[in-house]
Amino acid sequence: MAPIRFIVVGSGWRSLFYWRIARAYPELFEMAAMVCRTEEKASRMSREYGIPAVFSEKAGEERQPEFVVVAVNKAAIFEVTKRWALKGYPVLCETPAALTLENVRELWRLRQEAGVRIQTAEQYFLYPSFCAGIEAVKRGYLGDPYAIDISAAHDYHAVSLIRRYLNIGYQNMIISGKRYHFPVEETDSRYGAITDGRVSQRERVRLTFEFEGGKTAFYDFDGIQYHSFIRSRHIKVQGQLGELDDGTLRYVDKEHKPHRENMQTEYGDQGGISRIRLGGQLLYENPFIKRGQQILPSQDETAIAEFLFGMREYISKGIEVYPLAEALQDAYVRVLMEEMLETGQAVRSERQEWAEN
Repeated sequence: MAPIRFIVVGSGWRSLFYWRIARAYPELFEMAAMVCRTEEKASRMSREYGIPAVFSEKAGEERQPEFVVVAVNKAAIFEVTKRWALKGYPVLCETPAALTLENVRELWRLRQEAGVRIQTAEQYFLYPSFCAGIEAVKRGYLGDPYAIDISAAHDYHAVSLIRRYLNIGYQNMIISGKRYHFPVEETDSRYGAITDGRVSQRERVRLTFEFEGGKTAFYDFDGIQYHSFIRSRHIKVQGQLGELDDGTLRYVDKEHKPHRENMQTEYGDQGGISRIRLGGQLLYENPFIKRGQQILPSQDETAIAEFLFGMREYISKGIEVYPLAEALQDAYVRVLMEEMLETGQAVRSERQEWAEN
């Protein structure tokens, strides 16, 4: 089967993930062009990274992509996604799909009334470690999960993980909490280690989500956790029968005997995760392994590649990797989180039209 062909609109940090994946696996993916805003930016991306970069939408369309990745800044994602989708292209857009409730609702109307094809690259539930954890919970070790402590990702990403781990779908919720600010020494960044001792005041958000079905999520996150050697990331999920604490599972069996097991992670040739097992049972297998590859990318790039793999089936059969309704729910809850933090008052969600689909 020929590699699936796509273009990326945008030239920021996230867009480079798609280029690295396509360059590493040319037999699977073909990134035909990166559409930049200016000729100068296109020249720089071509010169520095070897990317086939262009600076007009027309030039991008001339590459005849099977779909379009929208990886522009958050403020522009909605408009750029809408424009390309209305041209008739299947679109895979970066997160969040929109920043306002009005625009979130418009995306759903476009799906329902104009038949646009949009996927949102909400990749966190496809991280190998999180994917394995969600699978362990699905298998019933905890019973019905009723609480999660999550300090692993920010707003809409965290919401996606909360819904997946707790299996709550589109349940309404009450959100309460507060912002805090604390000093921390910077040690890492997107572009490498920081060793000059600089200290910054960082925002930390602690929220409680109380769902209508009685389940609860405790959210605690500071953006420095993404890039720091002195701050970690964690998820703990609890149910009546047990607890999943990152990669450690504690539970009772049918004879009420307690057990403790650690997930076993296997790695590919260059450090990417190939499989994750629990007590000999396979919880996760990397999609590249399934396709005969031995050199595996990072967790983030593995998750993004799942969407690139899935776009072929989405285009041909309409099967979504991550349902647009879920992506819109994540974006909606993010709007509520911001409202709560701005006003200092608890907010209650309302069931939206995509939840009725």
